[in-house]
Amino acid sequence: MRKPELAAYVADQADITKDKAGEIITIITDQITEALRQDDTVSLIGFGSFVQKHRKERQGKNPQTGEEITIKASNSVGFKPGKALKEAVNS
Repeated sequence: MRKPELAAYVADQADITKDKAGEIITIITDQITEALRQDDTVSLIGFGSFVQKHRKERQGKNPQTGEEITIKASNSVGFKPGKALKEAVNS
């Protein structure tokens, strides 16, 4: 499912326009992004939690040349599904 399909579903369920549903989804995803950018955890009870993960700088190898390289430190996002989501997917 992509964002337009999700917006159409939300619009139908909430009896609002697709454009308004799309705006609401954008607001939610922007807020989740901002919270993660500030190293905050976003928990949606029953659905799951979004967490910023930190990767330290490390050594690696270029697969083509075998040359050792330094891989820079970076941040990533992790998602841990909630109990209700796990149960729904496994039933």
